[in-house]
Amino acid sequence: MFEWIYSPEAWISLLTLTGLEIVLGIDNIIFIAILVAKLPTHQRDKGRIIGLSLAMMTRILLLLSLFWIMQLTKPLFSVFSLQITGRDIVLILGGLFLIAKSTIEIHSSIGEEHKDDSNSAIKGASFLFIVTQIAIIDIVFSLDSVITAVGMAQHIQIMILAVIIAVGVMMFASKAISNFIDNNPTIKILALAFLILIGFALVGEGFGLHIPKGYIYFAMAFSLSVEFINIYSRKKQKEHNETNHN
Repeated sequence: MFEWIYSPEAWISLLTLTGLEIVLGIDNIIFIAILVAKLPTHQRDKGRIIGLSLAMMTRILLLLSLFWIMQLTKPLFSVFSLQITGRDIVLILGGLFLIAKSTIEIHSSIGEEHKDDSNSAIKGASFLFIVTQIAIIDIVFSLDSVITAVGMAQHIQIMILAVIIAVGVMMFASKAISNFIDNNPTIKILALAFLILIGFALVGEGFGLHIPKGYIYFAMAFSLSVEFINIYSRKKQKEHNETNHN
């Protein structure tokens, strides 16, 4: 059962798959960070941990349901000569949910940017409602990473271990990412725009149009780099103004 422990190829597969799971989990972390920001401060850490734990359990359960996962790739019906599978339906619905949710969040963020923080975050946000949304989108985000894992690794233990390690890393980094997004409104808008792009990519994938995530990640990384320069520039300008004022 654990013969793979002595195989160098298996360890290379584990490292590669873990790295890939972490990269594929970036959009999940951003989505969770934006949702938990709507919770009262004392519930945010709990929301993050539960959200990422749900992501881990979803991935593991899907890995243990390999037969069902493979069934999702079989055509169910055709639309204008395009064959639609169960996976396509999940991706399309998940993508539309992500687009709608992110658009609503952008509208909400713009409307609240001048409000007092005590009223804006989160008056009466339901913990159960937030966790339910995280669980729904976790299934969509998990689907592609699980199919990728099945294609890359031959041992179920390697796949599960890669998921556990990746989620552990994401749990470690998620609080810092969440705090940074929450404290920088412009970064939050960029993150939501990133999720809209991911949503369109998921819908496109569902209709047979493959958009490599690498392009989206590169575009987002470029936008973030520009915004980091703007943040640094504003900080230096503020320090300069304070120095002159004193």
